[in-house]
Amino acid sequence: MSIAGRDFRELRLEELSRSFGALNALKGVSLTVKRGEFIALLGPSGCGKSTALNCLAGLLTLTGGSIWLDQTRIDRLKPEERGFGMVFQNYALFPHMSVRRNIGFGLAMQGKSKDEIARKVEEALSIVRLGQHGDKLPGQLSGGQQQRVAIARAIVIEPPLVLMDEPLSNLDAKLRLEMRAEIRRIHDLIGSATIYVTHDQEEALSLADRIVVMRDGTVRQVGTPTELYARPAHADVAEFMGYRNVLSARVLGGSGSEDVQVSVGGAALKGVAIERPDGNAIVAVRPDDLKPANDGPVAATVESAQYHGRDFYCSGRASDGTELYFCSALPVQKGETVRLAADPARVLIYAGAS
Repeated sequence: MSIAGRDFRELRLEELSRSFGALNALKGVSLTVKRGEFIALLGPSGCGKSTALNCLAGLLTLTGGSIWLDQTRIDRLKPEERGFGMVFQNYALFPHMSVRRNIGFGLAMQGKSKDEIARKVEEALSIVRLGQHGDKLPGQLSGGQQQRVAIARAIVIEPPLVLMDEPLSNLDAKLRLEMRAEIRRIHDLIGSATIYVTHDQEEALSLADRIVVMRDGTVRQVGTPTELYARPAHADVAEFMGYRNVLSARVLGGSGSEDVQVSVGGAALKGVAIERPDGNAIVAVRPDDLKPANDGPVAATVESAQYHGRDFYCSGRASDGTELYFCSALPVQKGETVRLAADPARVLIYAGAS
């Protein structure tokens, strides 16, 4: 295979800032990306992840900071001079051009010969598994196939970096799963670095080597999927990583980080202190880790139960009015009282106020 990402050692984002009038969309964002890494920028709408990507692509200018590809400062270069591949949420294909012409457009703009363009386009079609569709127009393809064309167009120019802005958000659930595997396969095949914007924590966990969680224009945590899933550094990161129970609590006692006792739902729970609380705390527990148990310390009245194929995902209310989300392997009924328990290692405790 001749298509491969252009060689480089690292991409550095140094104290990036971007303002829109009085709005600071990026506030001192720094990150180093190695060649071959898959990085997910994860966060809610408005957190700055797409702004960061557009600054990287050159579609937005920086208010402050700098971007370096090895020893070359690139934030002053035009988008086409940076040589990055870009995959947009809406595909951004030319509807009047065939699949082959869409894929080869960037090469043509670079002034490559017709023979080189034809050779690389055929290879890109093979990589994205669209060899039989080269002469079709984008409108004749499914959404998943159009996304593959967009990926082929991004990689055919052999970029050091591929930028993807929520590329799967327009696809149905089945296609999203299929395209996740394809995106990771193509990333591994060509060896470029990939920076992937998403608001879907499951998507980030399944694809990325490292996840960058953003909030309000800042980086809250950078870590591997395992680190982010098991040990979010802050309560807001935990909430975004699927800890649906993020509750104010009062510290009852305990010593050390592994043996802290807090009050939740009118009962005592033991947990692990990620941030050492002082009097008041925030407790984070995934619904999957809070389950009915005969001797569970927390009593809750079931308010809803939804069957998800193997388990029931439920909500209930404790005696003090605290709303709790939990998981049950057995059916539970609305109005039923259940006792809930969680493994202390799965109960994360942060500093906070009631």
